[in-house]
Amino acid sequence: MIEAASITAVMRALADPTRRAVFEQIVDADEITVVELTRASSVTQGAISQHLKALKQAGLVAERPEGRKVYYRAEPEGLEPLVDWMSHYGTFWRDRFANLRTLLKEIDP
Repeated sequence: MIEAASITAVMRALADPTRRAVFEQIVDADEITVVELTRASSVTQGAISQHLKALKQAGLVAERPEGRKVYYRAEPEGLEPLVDWMSHYGTFWRDRFANLRTLLKEIDP
């Protein structure tokens, strides 16, 4: 199954609505700076930096320093634990719905 620490880190990182919005902004941009992220939100630059730290620790973003600026980009591989987890439970629910469909046909042909 999926490594518990990695799925927990990804879920915790994306559980916060502001952090999730920051991540979505990064996904929508090729690369983006903290200044650009701050302009597009209603939180302080310090708060954006803290959200970026959590996203980076979860493996969801990477940074590229260039001079005085740091550019952030999404790391699609960081979502793999979440995708794996969802795939595992997707199979579980598909099987359950198939069983329910069969039962309903038996009850009411």
